[in-house]
Amino acid sequence: MSNRKLGDYFKAIVIAILIALFVRTFVIQAFKIPSGSMEPTLIPGDHILVNKFIWGIHIPFTKYIINVSHPKTGQVIVFKFPYAKKYNLHPGIDFIKRVVGTPGDKIQIIDNRVYINNHLYNCKYAHWTSKKILPAYNSPRDNYGPITVPKDDLFVMGDNRDNSFDSRYWGFVPYKDVIGEAFIIYFSWNPKNHFDIYWHRFFKTIPDCPFNG
Repeated sequence: MSNRKLGDYFKAIVIAILIALFVRTFVIQAFKIPSGSMEPTLIPGDHILVNKFIWGIHIPFTKYIINVSHPKTGQVIVFKFPYAKKYNLHPGIDFIKRVVGTPGDKIQIIDNRVYINNHLYNCKYAHWTSKKILPAYNSPRDNYGPITVPKDDLFVMGDNRDNSFDSRYWGFVPYKDVIGEAFIIYFSWNPKNHFDIYWHRFFKTIPDCPFNG
């Protein structure tokens, strides 16, 4: 191979790497779902794509964001868990939840029902395993608030309301920790048996659940 062809080949590789880094940094990033906190919307073994450009641009190696807009109630977001140190988790761990409250919203949970500004938020993708709540076993998941979401923060919950470690337990998500919106499942398999591929979940969009209160 001539030096010129070798140089062209090397240049093509460098350009491809730069494009891939640009896309991953600013546009789209892949994530996998490790737990059932977002069931039935997302299940363990789902591999998803996240739109990082939808609300603004993250400046590399900083926490600064040039905001164009902000997450809305009902959207599914991926974010850096802001309380990792407090709970002895990996400092770079990512969480995925659904936005339930935006700045200024009053959030309250009464007997497994979520209220936003005193209006019932009935998200058809969310579910509770148990309908009846015994007073002796009440927890933040069942009755919570009211609290008001601060400026530049979000209140988030998993769709699997009985089995989600979310804002009911640890508080709010700052805008600066939001990575992007989850929008599609591009691949899915059984995490305990990688030969068991969930073909029916390929290219399934991840639905929003708007609040119309």
